[in-house]
Amino acid sequence: MAEVTAALVKELRERTGQGMMECKKALVAAGGDIEKAIDDMRASGAIKAAKKAGNIAAEGSIAVRVEGQRGLIIEVNSQTDFLALQDDFKAFVKDSLNEAFEQNLTDAAPLIASRESAREALVAKCGENVNIRRLARAEGDVVGAYLHGHRIGVLVTLKGGDAELAKDIAMHIAASNPQFVTPSQVSEEAIAKEKEIFLALNAEKIAGKPENIVENMVKGRINKFLAEASLVEQPFVKDPEVKVGDLAKKAGAEVVSFIRYEVGEGIEKAEVDFAAEVAAQVAASKQ
Repeated sequence: MAEVTAALVKELRERTGQGMMECKKALVAAGGDIEKAIDDMRASGAIKAAKKAGNIAAEGSIAVRVEGQRGLIIEVNSQTDFLALQDDFKAFVKDSLNEAFEQNLTDAAPLIASRESAREALVAKCGENVNIRRLARAEGDVVGAYLHGHRIGVLVTLKGGDAELAKDIAMHIAASNPQFVTPSQVSEEAIAKEKEIFLALNAEKIAGKPENIVENMVKGRINKFLAEASLVEQPFVKDPEVKVGDLAKKAGAEVVSFIRYEVGEGIEKAEVDFAAEVAAQVAASKQ
């Protein structure tokens, strides 16, 4: 009997569109066998068909809300971008965002539980999986936000400055996708990895060169990496002559933190062979 893990319950939920408790119950009854659980759920009439394992909801929307010194960002996934543009889905996202904001949530789990009935109703109506994936809260002196369409959202927290500056910096973050606020936040592991990549890519170029020359080449690459990855070292998108850190400093502000969400980032999407899929459907229809 396989262990019924949270990851297994999550996969079954994504593949069937059913609630977490129903999925957990089905997996327990099936001894942790997800395919048997799906068959059992189909046999009982709980679902008509399950999604393929690779057909995961990786589209959707990002939404943000800022009031005073508080901000919240949320990602809700759908299977298609078409659904993300529909009013029913937009209403679900807005209601989820507002509930999370009003309850001052810092984790998606309570929201997922409380919105399950509404999610199931939307799934039944639209025929697609819909999942609340994640949320994050920001608090500080000045909190600003920027939403690029429905696919990229940013919250930024400043010490000093104003909402207009925060929004400008959030817009820059949306466009430039920095990984850290300052170079000092870059981990030794990240630097070591960058050094390893540089040496591997330039093996022929550095072969036979003196050690001090190689060290300078590596140092140059690392400095460039730190500048590219760190928000305060990046040229401001509206004025490339000015670094973001200097822009903030000139306004008497300091960037404290930021959160950047992009729809579907980190979700592995299966490659779809449409020709093979059509051929399989044709073959099935002849049986």
